[in-house]
Amino acid sequence: MKVDVRDNNVEQALRALKKKLQREGVFREMKERRAYEKPSERRVREKQDAIRRTRKAARKQAQREGLLPAPKKAVRPGAPSRGA
Repeated sequence: MKVDVRDNNVEQALRALKKKLQREGVFREMKERRAYEKPSERRVREKQDAIRRTRKAARKQAQREGLLPAPKKAVRPGAPSRGA
């Protein structure tokens, strides 16, 4: 993994690195490896994850088909408004 540091801006490079690591799932894997997980607990967790993914995919599909309303956009304080 590679992150370029531009104009000696290390903080920006660290943010970019953190974002890349987050996307790759490195932090999640580190958290899972902190302690031993019994095989039975692992199966339960993986099954719950699969159920969660399936429900999320079904919800997204229903939104695309117009059966459910689309999620509302989060308004960030301090973000410039596009209408003005």
